[in-house]
Amino acid sequence: MNDRPLLRHLSWIVLLKLALLGGLWWVFFRPVQVPVHPDMAAAHIAPGPAPVASPTAPQGVRP
Repeated sequence: MNDRPLLRHLSWIVLLKLALLGGLWWVFFRPVQVPVHPDMAAAHIAPGPAPVASPTAPQGVRP
């Protein structure tokens, strides 16, 4: 059983698909630039403490 032609054929198909995907990325996604502000990025990475509600009355009790 000689699998060399099949392996060569599948290798070319995979390389062609990778080249096409790279070309699509280059055309559509490479030029897109997203501005990142350092303060906003820091807030996402290390958010500050969660706000704590001040307990003025027990829950379920109306004034």
